Amino acid sequence: MAVYTEVSDAALTAFLQAYEIGTLLSYKGIAEGVENTNFFLHTTAGFYILTLYEKRVRADDLPFFLNLMEHLADRGLACPQPIRNRGGQALGQLCGRPAVIVSFLEGVSVKQPNADHCRALGRALAGLHAAGCDFGMVRENNLSVQAWRPLFRSAEAQADGVAPGLAERIRADLAVLEAGWPSGLPGGVIHADLFTDNVFFIGEALSGLIDFYFACTDAFAYDIAICLNAWCFDPDGTYHRDMGAALIAGYEAVRPLEPAEVAALPILARGAALRFMLTRLVDWLNVPPGALVQPKDPLEYDRRLTFHRSAGHARDYGWEG
Repeated sequence: MAVYTEVSDAALTAFLQAYEIGTLLSYKGIAEGVENTNFFLHTTAGFYILTLYEKRVRADDLPFFLNLMEHLADRGLACPQPIRNRGGQALGQLCGRPAVIVSFLEGVSVKQPNADHCRALGRALAGLHAAGCDFGMVRENNLSVQAWRPLFRSAEAQADGVAPGLAERIRADLAVLEAGWPSGLPGGVIHADLFTDNVFFIGEALSGLIDFYFACTDAFAYDIAICLNAWCFDPDGTYHRDMGAALIAGYEAVRPLEPAEVAALPILARGAALRFMLTRLVDWLNVPPGALVQPKDPLEYDRRLTFHRSAGHARDYGWEG
């Protein structure tokens, strides 16, 4: 979440007239994240989140995201719901951008997760995968292995200015991942971006999942690999095996992993780290002038890749099957 597009009082007031969500009392930009423009809305009817879609989000993908959130909620998953306007449409236009209002989800994200948080996340992730099994739409993961080399090319000339030797490390990782990326793993709808700021807790209980705008159809184990990267490392690249073990155990309490998924976990985790390092690197080098956004450090994932290069088995990540 971030603010790239400024929205005037008059434009927002006119936009909200199409909705039955009361009168606007206040709104403010949300600076966290890097992908879309987001505002927190407070109206006489309650609290909402307004999103204007930027950058990597294609307008053609928006029905997938919005229908998916409704589908998952119908099956008991706690996630935001698109608010439809008086014409029954969830998707509108604001300041030249596709825009959606979604319900506000109670809870807070944890900045320093522990093993109990990771176990709850694993259970919720498996629940998401189960709830999406009968979702009728498909969306290719356009940030999977086939996209990584083009991303690298767009940043290659400047990579060593971010960190010495970075370009060569990326080249070596790409060669390994492109040659060995697995196929045919169990899959379906995945979240693909379940960082700590996209998971809410009330006390110690997980209260919901947000930000489904990278959701796609891919391997379930790849979603686990993304979460291991996002939840179980310190910024210096230290991996906490106890947290990984809790995350995987929580997941397997709902959906046991198949042998092929266990075998693929190290390369999936390495690939997930490279994917986020590359998109962060591109964003780091291309922040739009005046954007109210703090780009995330790509070198956090460069440090995590050091661990992944030495990991040879799912046990290195905490799998105890």
